[in-house]
Amino acid sequence: MQRLSGLDASFLYLETSSQLMHVCGLIELDGSTIPGGYQFDKLKSELAARSATMPGFRRKLQDSRLNLDHPVWVEDADFDIDRHCHRIAVPAPGGRDELADLCGHLASQPMDRSRPLWEMWVIEGLENGGVAVMSKMHHAGVDGVTGANMMSELCGLEPDSPRSDPANAPEGPGTANSLDIALGGLLAVASRPARLARLVPGSLAVLPEWIGRARRGEAMPAPFTAPRTSFNGTITGHRNIAYTQLDLEKVKDVKNAFGVKVNDVVLALCAGALRDYLHGRDELPDKSLVAMVPVSVHSKSDRPGTNQVSGMFTGLATQIEDPVERLKTIGERNPIVKRHNEALGANLLQDWSQFAAPAVFGAAMRLYASLGLAERHPVVHNLVISNIPGPPVPLYFLGARITGMYPLGPAFHGAGLNISVMSLDGQLNVGLVGCRELVPELWDLADSFPLALDELHQAAKEHMAS
Repeated sequence: MQRLSGLDASFLYLETSSQLMHVCGLIELDGSTIPGGYQFDKLKSELAARSATMPGFRRKLQDSRLNLDHPVWVEDADFDIDRHCHRIAVPAPGGRDELADLCGHLASQPMDRSRPLWEMWVIEGLENGGVAVMSKMHHAGVDGVTGANMMSELCGLEPDSPRSDPANAPEGPGTANSLDIALGGLLAVASRPARLARLVPGSLAVLPEWIGRARRGEAMPAPFTAPRTSFNGTITGHRNIAYTQLDLEKVKDVKNAFGVKVNDVVLALCAGALRDYLHGRDELPDKSLVAMVPVSVHSKSDRPGTNQVSGMFTGLATQIEDPVERLKTIGERNPIVKRHNEALGANLLQDWSQFAAPAVFGAAMRLYASLGLAERHPVVHNLVISNIPGPPVPLYFLGARITGMYPLGPAFHGAGLNISVMSLDGQLNVGLVGCRELVPELWDLADSFPLALDELHQAAKEHMAS
């Protein structure tokens, strides 16, 4: 068995009927590249064969009433691909609106915790004759990097890329009985006082250091300082999605013209689109929006668990009207934010989450939602923005060429909007997920991204010509 880390398990404890903790992805495919053509049964058989060599697709949760620590992963002895790979057709005429509505409905459904926590819905009937796949994976089992890595194992650089040799497949988590789980949990809990004693002194220094950095202008925005918008409230379980695709070369042109990073341009695009969206609704705050940006610590952390992330708060400079000035402000502030985040330590979030108690977390989350507390305290942050780098070459998913791959993260109480970005094959794929009641016009926001890029790209051309 493999015991979940505190951070992995926290995504289980934080989940309610309205706050669903799975991450999704919409993949648009050209099925004509599959050797012999697209057939659902053939695609499902290929998925079954490849998932057989991937332990992450075949593990499920197990727990014991006597367990004092987090649940464990065990091998699913009754794994059946038919419980995970489903076939569905999009309503006519099969355009982007119908596809997005269907995927929003799928994203609104909880996952069965008695099975491995992933699903794939193969969607047919698209107006262009293509096929789409809506994937769902629980955040307890993946973060941005591991989720992308798992999907990449289903992909290849050619339509007929060879499968991994089953003989070389990594070992799965094995099995466990209630006694094993309980005894392991007891030993883990017994070690907590010593771990807490080591953790507290360093953590107590965080607040005065943060204050000192803020006085010197070297701090990231503090939590609970974000302005309130219409998507900062108590969410329901209804999700809507939207997506768009941008030319990565244009993004790089902007980066090179103004001497910033690609990630700075991505944040500036989000800022421009959000500013346009909020201005159109007559609710643009005078104060900058604050995004929470997950940061991978896979190369820095030695802690166990699948989720190897920390989070940093960054201002989006949405109070600045000029797009170039906005980009430069983001570019100037981001290094400061990154240094502050690094100073907090790669393991801070993971270490404290080890003390998460399922009963306390679960009850607190349900109470928080039922009382609508997200509207009663200052906004922690306005939204989540993730930027996931992908390969610059074409990829084939189970033989079908990927024409669009849109990551779709979870929405949270108090932050009912998530924007995730992934680069692939010369394109920047932008996926948006919102609480339908808080962000009803999500396509308006998605359609603002190309306009924001065109605005910056035109400014970049003028800057280079001057």
